[in-house]
Amino acid sequence: MSTKTPSLNRRALGRLVLGAGALAPYGFSRAAVAQIKKGDELTVGVWGGAQERITREFCAKPLEEKYGVKINFVLGGTGDRRARAYAERGRPSFDIVYLNIFESRQAVKDGVTQAPTDAVPNAANLYPSAKLGGYGVAYNPCTIVYDKRKVSSLITSWKDLWRDELRGKLIWPSYPGAEGTTALLMAAKVWGGSEKNIDPAFKKMAELKPFAAFQSSQDQLFTMFDQEVGAASIEFGSFTRSYAERRNPNIVIADPVEGQAISMNVACITVGTKNQKLAEEWIDLHLSPACQRRYAEEIYYSPTIRNVDLPPNLAAKLLIGEDAVHKMVDFDWDTVIASQARWSSRFSREIAG
Repeated sequence: MSTKTPSLNRRALGRLVLGAGALAPYGFSRAAVAQIKKGDELTVGVWGGAQERITREFCAKPLEEKYGVKINFVLGGTGDRRARAYAERGRPSFDIVYLNIFESRQAVKDGVTQAPTDAVPNAANLYPSAKLGGYGVAYNPCTIVYDKRKVSSLITSWKDLWRDELRGKLIWPSYPGAEGTTALLMAAKVWGGSEKNIDPAFKKMAELKPFAAFQSSQDQLFTMFDQEVGAASIEFGSFTRSYAERRNPNIVIADPVEGQAISMNVACITVGTKNQKLAEEWIDLHLSPACQRRYAEEIYYSPTIRNVDLPPNLAAKLLIGEDAVHKMVDFDWDTVIASQARWSSRFSREIAG
């Protein structure tokens, strides 16, 4: 994942194009496809940094050595990758494109990427929420993060953001964006609203003004924490844990009673790929216990498969097991996407203004 999840409206989504592949349920067996042959090339659009390094080691290298194929990486942010995949719908240059949770589900509906099937053996070990919109490869939940020196007691609920002691000390995430979307939707959830009734969220968020600052990236937030600009914000737990362990031990990742908001990286095979079997083998390797363990060890991403063993000290820092995964809060992303332009206007006017 990039250091900042791109906004939902980077590019207007077209009308839904629901083909047979998009409608196929998980477990539907595909027709036979051409076998992998030496010299084949697989093009993968993915984030850089640790994610590139890990997939090169656990996916690209084994496939290149086994089959004599070439793996091409296209690195960058989700927004550009998604726009290119949509522009090339049905005639893709990507064989595999990595998207976030809401984009991956929409891409299947739009006929850009394929729904998961049982052609990927390790997909049988995925949690149910990781079988929607492609193959979930990493959970990265979004939650409250805060400086423990600036609160009188632990933050254990999303409603704790409305404590008097935090007035004027909140570093609020900009909207749209994954963190800003989480803040808005969780505010609606805990104050009597929903995706379809967003008014309570805007009303309660307005009560939090003035904010100490607005943040639009992890790097920006962490710099603000370093400079003690504010006391709390909403951010991905994995990135924040790395920051806390390496730079700022005063930062705590909250586990609210209402749950952390689901966020997930998803590997998606494009509709029209000429390398179907090779793409499936790539994803099977990404869903292997060894690859999932490396993600957890290096960047604190929680596994999407059930059959990975982790040492207790590492598992304690992640979301592991059916109960923990089920507790993550998911949303009606169709409503979120359809409402995003309207909500963005309200945020600029009522919250950021």
